[in-house]
Amino acid sequence: MPNSTAPYPAAPSDSGADLTDLRGDCARMAPHWVVPVGPAPVPVPPSLIHGVTVPTASARLIDGMSEYGD
Repeated sequence: MPNSTAPYPAAPSDSGADLTDLRGDCARMAPHWVVPVGPAPVPVPPSLIHGVTVPTASARLIDGMSEYGD
């Protein structure tokens, strides 16, 4: 029976892949991920943002989180 606490199955220990292989795979794939050059998006002023609601529980969750870099 699978372990219900693990979100993903464990990788086989004899897969032969390591960080060097992964970096090499990523380097070979990078040219396929070219982003077309275009104008930068213009930021929307906060005064134009309407109708966004955040549930109280979500706001409390975010408020309780530390700031980036703490």
